[in-house]
Amino acid sequence: MWTYRAPVADMHWLLAKVLDAPASWAALPAFDGLDADTAREVLEQAGRFAGEVLAPTNAPGDLAGCTWTPDGVTTPPGFAAAYKAFVDGGWPALACAPEAGGQGLPQLLNAALYEMLTAANHAWTMYPGLLHGAYEVLLHHAVPELRARYLEKVATGEWLATMNLTEPQAGSDLGLVRTKADPVDGASAANGTPVLITGHKIFISGGDHDLTDNIVHLVLCRLADAPSGTRGLSLAIVPKFMPDGARNAVFCDGIEKKMGIKGSATCQMRFERAQGWLIGEPNRGLSAMFLMMNSARLHVGMQGIGHLEAATQNAHAYAAERLQMRAAHRPAGTGGSAADPIAWHPAMRRALLTLQARTDGARTLAYWIALLLDEAGQHPDAEHRRAAADHVALLTPVAKAFFTDLGHRSADEALGIWGGYGFVHEYGIEQTVRDSRIALIYEGTNEIQAVDLMQRKLLDDGGRRAEALRTWLGDEVRACHADAVTCPFGDALALQLEAWGDTQSALLAGAKDDPEWPLRAADDMLAGVGHALMAWAWARIARHAVDPNGAPGAGGRTAAQWLDAARFGIEWLLPQAQVHWQRAAQRNAALPFVGP
Repeated sequence: MWTYRAPVADMHWLLAKVLDAPASWAALPAFDGLDADTAREVLEQAGRFAGEVLAPTNAPGDLAGCTWTPDGVTTPPGFAAAYKAFVDGGWPALACAPEAGGQGLPQLLNAALYEMLTAANHAWTMYPGLLHGAYEVLLHHAVPELRARYLEKVATGEWLATMNLTEPQAGSDLGLVRTKADPVDGASAANGTPVLITGHKIFISGGDHDLTDNIVHLVLCRLADAPSGTRGLSLAIVPKFMPDGARNAVFCDGIEKKMGIKGSATCQMRFERAQGWLIGEPNRGLSAMFLMMNSARLHVGMQGIGHLEAATQNAHAYAAERLQMRAAHRPAGTGGSAADPIAWHPAMRRALLTLQARTDGARTLAYWIALLLDEAGQHPDAEHRRAAADHVALLTPVAKAFFTDLGHRSADEALGIWGGYGFVHEYGIEQTVRDSRIALIYEGTNEIQAVDLMQRKLLDDGGRRAEALRTWLGDEVRACHADAVTCPFGDALALQLEAWGDTQSALLAGAKDDPEWPLRAADDMLAGVGHALMAWAWARIARHAVDPNGAPGAGGRTAAQWLDAARFGIEWLLPQAQVHWQRAAQRNAALPFVGP
């Protein structure tokens, strides 16, 4: 009863027209010759894989789960075959450099791919989800010998990779990591030095499985003479099998029984003087790992959008077919009957339009961030690269936290459209609710993302990067004011940018006397910024929907449907922003200590 069909026409319109990605690609030599038609072909092929190969494994994989024995982990039926098809199709290498065995396509298309994969089967997507981040770490920090041995295997997906950070005593506070790294034969520690790794890691996604012949573990560890805290962390690469084929001393001691993503093996890992090599400079492991972590955070943001899309299209389909009661008002040209589709009732129209408007706005923002990521890495002008990188740095915590919150909250709200059937596994939405919840927790909880946004992105530089971003977003206000239809969108966006600037200025001034105030206000500040960005997305969509030269083509939603959802966004959803701005500005709001 639960299906997924990639909305390729809608995705393509956003990237090709609303965001004008082909114009951006034309300025990047790495993407010479890439055009809108090629991008559509990539999206169509990705959509076929997600809908026809991967989606059928979703519900059965949830019921079967993974199986652990001392010999290793077995994934649900169909997962291995789907992964083989994924690799054979060249999908892991989509955004990797050609010299590393990749296809050299933009991060934007990779983001769209992973949105589809999550919408089709979140649990399965956890296995290849860290590949690109591991590729970036090896590309930029590994010594040539290790790059030659592992980079192409990871880039092409022949071998999967993991990120080993968390320990029983070290969750969000990575400064408490105890896993030890001892240089072999007392050698001096340096990039590429052979080391022996000893320690325990928990909650390691894909720590063991039967999808690839080898698994490449990237492990945060600590040398014996390292400084305390995060300044003393190093990074090591530790393969499951050594270059000579010998089994390394890396063991999965069990898998977690979880609320959701049951087809993803979440492993308890044990390293018993396992052989590996340092990646990057000693005691600088966290900076190297941040390449992987930031990639993972954007990937998790796409998970939120994948859940949004899956919930939206299935809710619309069910509401159009389910007949209950007579509607107080019917669409023009429809006849009377004993019962009408629930999609006609006002409560359901609000629920459905909420889903659609959130999906449209979040997807537009996510694709824009991915476009900026390409420009930050590939643009020939250094100042343009710097400005794009500044935008990405500020937007990354918002993408991770705001999109995943929307994805889970929207799935939870959508369940009510099915009524009692929504609580039943066969209808699919309850699995989406369960699966989506983890995205608010891993790769840095959403509360930590809010603190990161507040302290390191909005306040640390005196507000410089945020002001530059608001100035750029303000161009959309002026563009919308050129047309009477889109003028309300420009007004709504202008109010949000003003509220953002005023609230941030107050926090900058007040933090000197009350340094805890920004921490108390962080969650609401992130939500306020998220709403301001959604206002920009809805404005951008509306402006292009009314433009005869940029209107949607055949196969997707009509310009009127896009405009309706965007208008619903600013009229029904955007008022919530005022609650967040008001709370963030409440310097003296009560927040007492609790407990004994």
